[in-house]
Amino acid sequence: MPLWLIIIPLLGIVLLPLFSILHCETKMKVAFVAVLLICLVLSSSLFEVSMAGSAFCSSKCAKRCSRAGMKDRCTRFCGICCSKCRCVPSGTYGNKHECPCYRDMKNSKGKPKCP
Repeated sequence: MPLWLIIIPLLGIVLLPLFSILHCETKMKVAFVAVLLICLVLSSSLFEVSMAGSAFCSSKCAKRCSRAGMKDRCTRFCGICCSKCRCVPSGTYGNKHECPCYRDMKNSKGKPKCP
């Protein structure tokens, strides 16, 4: 488990009572709430990235994207699809019939999302 998943909630637990005890000004409370919300949003968005980085998905996507022109994009989208479907087709291209979930995922424009 990444360290930031432990630290961010602990900061909220420790700092919130501290600010309440010190009777800080309203601006300080608003700033603290804003920082806490930003940390919450960042931690939730990073959680999906860490899920996509599992050992299973990383190894399968590395093979799938080994011949891609834009490896970083291929690996990122492959990781997203793998984390949702728990499946990556064999080979570097095609074979999507092996994984219907992976095959059927579409982007907002209706085109295939998974490489």
